[in-house]
Amino acid sequence: MNNDTVNTEHLTFESLKHEADGSEFWYARELQTILDYSSWDKFERVIKKAITACEGSGQSSEDHFSQVEKMVDIGSGAKRATRDYQLSRYACYLIVQNGDASKPVIANGQTYFAIQTRRQELTDDTGFQQLNEDQKRLMLRNELANHNKQLAAAARDAGVITSLDYAIFQNHGYKGLYGGLDKNAIHQHKGLKKSQKILDHMGSTELAANLFRATQTEEKLKRDQVSNKKHANQTHFEVGAKVRSTIEELGGTMPENLPTPEKGILQLARAQKMLEGDK
Repeated sequence: MNNDTVNTEHLTFESLKHEADGSEFWYARELQTILDYSSWDKFERVIKKAITACEGSGQSSEDHFSQVEKMVDIGSGAKRATRDYQLSRYACYLIVQNGDASKPVIANGQTYFAIQTRRQELTDDTGFQQLNEDQKRLMLRNELANHNKQLAAAARDAGVITSLDYAIFQNHGYKGLYGGLDKNAIHQHKGLKKSQKILDHMGSTELAANLFRATQTEEKLKRDQVSNKKHANQTHFEVGAKVRSTIEELGGTMPENLPTPEKGILQLARAQKMLEGDK
């Protein structure tokens, strides 16, 4: 799947968005069309699975799935009431997660809405927003380190076995996210010394983009039951490209163009320990 296809599908999701009273929502019948479901009955079965998943996560389904009636034309000026749903972004995410993954647009939507949902979580997290930039970097770098371990395990299950295999696998993810740049090219672009790690010299925005890449690749490898390294590499590239196209769609700065912080993570961690020791 090339970047143009990915971006077009993302724009299609966003073009269906409605806004009222400061809230965003999607109509299920409009989403049904672009998710390639010809039958409303089949699509409503997916919606009901998504509602069950929502309630299973401890959230009120009424906050995310609001049933409404709409009047539709049936010809000769006549109208009739038809059932529809107003869906939150999280509801859309759950619908595509429970949809038919053999449909390309569903497979693309699974990653896209997951990225957008996680991005919204970080935006809405008051505790996170109250942190200063250095604290955000430390938190995200630690979270990324943990998720990279999980990604490595998922990649191993998908056939990425040796150290060389994993290095190639990682480079596919970086190339997707950084517009073709691999790890060494990013390192050079940042002007880092040989001993310095690229993830330790990223700001919070760039770390968040890489966190999306890692978490969504891990989930997709498992969800699609990827079983060979070629497919795993392609999956990592595609997820990286989807994160990149989402950033572009939102008007954000491409990760390779974000500023490189002067202090590395190790310096920040040492400073934090000293600060805690003084308390």
